[in-house]
Amino acid sequence: MTRKEATFAAEDDRLWSVEDVAGFLGVPVATVYAWRHRRVGPKGRRIGRHLRYLPEDVRAWVREQT
Repeated sequence: MTRKEATFAAEDDRLWSVEDVAGFLGVPVATVYAWRHRRVGPKGRRIGRHLRYLPEDVRAWVREQT
C-alpha cells in the first residue's frame, strides 16, 4: 500500500466495501450479500458496479439491532 492509499484508507468519510462491512461486523462476505438480497442489514449503495456502505449507516444499523 502506498502512502497515498494509506492516507485515503484512514479518512473517516471513505465508503466501506462489502469486505470492510463484513470485517467490521465479524461475518462472512457472503452474509453481507445475502442480507442485501433479502433487503435486511445495513443500507448499501451502488457506485457504478461496486457496492459501498457509509460507515455511519452500518453503525446505525448495529445500534438498531441491539
